[in-house]
Formats: sequence, C-alpha cells, structure tokens
Amino acid sequence: MSLLRAWFAGLPAYLWSGWGAIASLFLLLAAWEAVSLVYGPLVMPDPRSAFATLWGLIDSGAAWPELAATARRALSGYALSVLAGSVLGLVAGLSMTASMMSRPLVTVLMGTPPIAWLVLAMLWFGASDGTPVFTVFVAAFPVIFIGALQGTRTLDNQLRGMAEAFRLPRRMMFLDVYLPHVVSYLFPAWIAALGTAWKVVVMAELLATQDGVGAALAVSRSHLDTAATMAWIAAVVGLLLAVEYLVLEPVKREVERWREQGA
Repeated sequence: MSLLRAWFAGLPAYLWSGWGAIASLFLLLAAWEAVSLVYGPLVMPDPRSAFATLWGLIDSGAAWPELAATARRALSGYALSVLAGSVLGLVAGLSMTASMMSRPLVTVLMGTPPIAWLVLAMLWFGASDGTPVFTVFVAAFPVIFIGALQGTRTLDNQLRGMAEAFRLPRRMMFLDVYLPHVVSYLFPAWIAALGTAWKVVVMAELLATQDGVGAALAVSRSHLDTAATMAWIAAVVGLLLAVEYLVLEPVKREVERWREQGA
C-alpha cells in the first residue's frame, strides 16, 4: 500500500520529467511525415490521416474490442512468462549445476524464431486464445529467465558470505541482499519482454485468430488501406508505451529508491 501511495505521489514529477521521451516521439512523427511526402499516401499515409482513421475507429467503438482482445492475450502470456521466468531464473542462479543445465534450453528458446512456435501452437491450440498466449510466453520467457539468472549469479560473494556469517534470517537476506541486486537485472528484462510480447501477439493474431489488432491488420492489408494499417499500429504502440511508462517505469523508480535507501 505504501508503494502504491508513493507511486501516485511521484507520478506528476515523473510525467514532467518525461519531456525527453515526448521530444523523441515528435521527432518520430516528423520523420513519418517526411516519408509520407516522399512516397505518397498509398505507401505511407501522413500522421494526420492515420490518427484521423484511428479516432474514427475509437469513436465508432470498433477499436475497443480489438484492442482489448490483443491486450488480454499479450498480458496473459507476458504475466506467465514473468512469473515462470523470474522464479525459475532465480532458482537456477542459486545452483551452478542448474545454471549450466539451463543454458542449452535457453539457447534453443532464444534461437527459435517466434513464427516457428506460432506454427506449432496453431497445430496444438487451433484458432483459440491459447495460440497467441503460448507464442508470447515462449518468446518472452527466455529474456526474463536470463535476466533473473544473471542477477542471481552476479551477486557479490563477499556480501553473501558476510550475510551468512552474521546468520541473517532468510527473510532479511532475501529482502536486503538478494532482491535489491536481482531487481536491477529483472526490470530491464521485464521491459524488453513486454515489447516482445506486443510484437509477437500481433503476429500471432495476424495468422491465427479472427479478432484482435492482428486480424484487423490482415483486413486492412486485404483492402490496401494503409491509413487503417498505420492507425492500428499506432494504437498498439500507444498501449505499449502506456503500460511501460505509466506502470513499469514508476514502479522501477520506486524500487530503485528503496534500494538506495537500504544501501
């Protein structure tokens, strides 16, 4: 509860400090406008047309069911990967044997393209939500697993030995020794996996479902409607930025502040 209150208290200052990110978005929009002027609206519609199309989809109510379906699948697979990857990575990091045994598996998962997992998921789960959720899980899991594993394996042995010498309780050792160090590795992995989840879920919906942003993109492609295509892409990117900068980043800042206070 205290972390939640601190999150709300620090939110205005955090949003004000994000002017650099806003400036980068304006640069991206300027580059988008320049490409549109060079290649024309059939290849790349200008931002005004794309956002007008997006507003029309939102105003008519057509966007919300598709965005909700995509968000549900992406966040379901992402949540499973965060839970499994964090726990298993921490456990593997505590044992050299488990760490060595897990490396080939992680290499296979990282090296296999998501499209290959998608094909297998389509055979196993058909056109159900299980296909995109499974594909997101398999694509995001190794990223989080590696972050948790590295965070555990790189813990200062002298600090760990000192904690054991003083016979700190397990709870205190976890909260004051392990967790602050591991979190500095976990949060970047969580953020990277979140971006992976959104990209993979749209790809999976494009091929395997009848609803969601991916399915809407397939319809736009069949109609050669590039304005609608860019509108859906902008909507997905907007959702990703909202989750990352309004949820994950403020929590990360609070955890880092807590880590510094405990140091």
